[in-house]
Amino acid sequence: MARRSRRKLLVTGAEQGVNAFKAEVMRREGFAVNPNRPDDVKYEVAKTLGVPLQPGDNGNLSTESAGRVGGRIGGTMVREMIRLAQENLAKQPNK
Repeated sequence: MARRSRRKLLVTGAEQGVNAFKAEVMRREGFAVNPNRPDDVKYEVAKTLGVPLQPGDNGNLSTESAGRVGGRIGGTMVREMIRLAQENLAKQPNK
């Protein structure tokens, strides 16, 4: 049985926005993303990294391999959030 992530967003209702952001960021990275199922991009990322991630049970997958997939997705998202924040800060008038 696949274990579901226990992580929850702190802001209620933000899940849709985060998923849309993930889909857009990963699409710009060249991955095919279904906007209705942005979490499925992990399988395409895993394939490009040579990680045998499959839907369902991945109990034989090492923590390192799983981290490579999640790190590629999360790291890309964080870099984009930092870029957007820097861009917004640069637009603010000096006080």
